[in-house]
Amino acid sequence: MRFSPKQNRILIAISFILLILILNFFQKEVKNFFYLISSPIQKWFWQGGGKIASFLKVFSEIKNLKEENEKLLFKNQELLVENFALKEIKKENEFLKKALEINLEEEFKVDLVQVLGKDVFQDFLIINKGFKDGISIGLPVITEEKVLVGKINKVYENFSKVTLLTAKDFSFDGEIAEKEIYGILKGKGGLKLSLEFLPIDKEVKEGDVVVTAILGGVFPRGLLVGKIKRVQKSDIESFQRAEVEPALRIEFSKNLLVIKKW
Repeated sequence: MRFSPKQNRILIAISFILLILILNFFQKEVKNFFYLISSPIQKWFWQGGGKIASFLKVFSEIKNLKEENEKLLFKNQELLVENFALKEIKKENEFLKKALEINLEEEFKVDLVQVLGKDVFQDFLIINKGFKDGISIGLPVITEEKVLVGKINKVYENFSKVTLLTAKDFSFDGEIAEKEIYGILKGKGGLKLSLEFLPIDKEVKEGDVVVTAILGGVFPRGLLVGKIKRVQKSDIESFQRAEVEPALRIEFSKNLLVIKKW
């Protein structure tokens, strides 16, 4: 049975009206069905979204913590540097205090220096002050206990080279304390030292203390050099010599004093 175009339009209209009525009647059921089938997906999105949000939050917090840790680390480094500087100042003050206790400031005009480098094989030190600090060639270098270290050999703007008293071919006048026995102290290299040209008729024995003499004018008188370790005599020589154990302990020498005037 065929319908006319007019009848077809009427049937379509009626069907549309019925569909609206059915959807309206079953509105709750349709929505419920839609929610039912879509709920797992919605739940996943909600939970996933929550997890993503939590992850982003944690990521943001980690980033903030990292920045805070970097700030704290930087601050901690600053405090360590300040603390180290304060400790160094304290050490320097204690060093100068010891020097003052033995009246070094009354005897000499001194300048505190620090050891930057050592070469025991070539018997020299590098210190942290130079000609801009008033250091000049030939100035004596000592410890706070008045132990002779050596003398300034080269001077640069910000640092200087100190030749140790034990350097090879380095020589200066010395004497055996309280005996008025004079001789020439000679460096042998490798932290070794000898006292030579001692009068053969003078009694020199192991343990005698050796200090600087003022005869040559290289160093102030009375700086501690070391002690006699071994005496060498010969029947065919008019002088005796002795091996000297230096009082200087280079491995422990961090702060020293340069004598600028005596």
